[in-house]
Amino acid sequence: MTEYLITGLGSFLIGSIPFGWLIAKSKGIDVKKKGSGNIGATNVYRVVGKKEGALTLILDLLKGFLAVVLFSLIYKHDAYVPYVSSISVVLGHDFSIFLKFKGGKGVATTYGAGLIIYPTASMVGMAMWIAILLGSKYSSLAALLSFTVSTLIALNSNNYMVRIVFVVLLGLMIIRHRDNIVRLFSKRENKINI
Repeated sequence: MTEYLITGLGSFLIGSIPFGWLIAKSKGIDVKKKGSGNIGATNVYRVVGKKEGALTLILDLLKGFLAVVLFSLIYKHDAYVPYVSSISVVLGHDFSIFLKFKGGKGVATTYGAGLIIYPTASMVGMAMWIAILLGSKYSSLAALLSFTVSTLIALNSNNYMVRIVFVVLLGLMIIRHRDNIVRLFSKRENKINI
């Protein structure tokens, strides 16, 4: 049980690193007070700039990827550690301890973690994420539809833990996007200029 506690806390702390907020702050902007108030790549892109948004996206994805890799290496003989790490790093991003438990929506971090626990589902989802974003210009729609497809692919896995983790991560993503979902249905969601 100790390894799960250390993995959970360590991954949560890694996920809590608010790259978007830090990048925006370095430009003199508090991204929590601008645009949607979100610290993720989309809001940084809108409020600060394209380069900063892209950097936020890459770093948020990397923290999900690296957290799972790190704890999988530390506890390489425990098959459940990657799954604990995956959920914990996304929770850290969504509820950052450094921002009074406020955070982002976890899309990039979710895909970063997913690349380790089920690469096929995550790579297909990421490709769809880009395609839907370019086609619709709705960041939230791209995230939700693409990761729903990833989850459907993961549900065909023979590994029950993969299935559980993808369903949990999809649930978290839906919860974090609940306001966006309302705006999408009422046709009030903002598009992103790419």
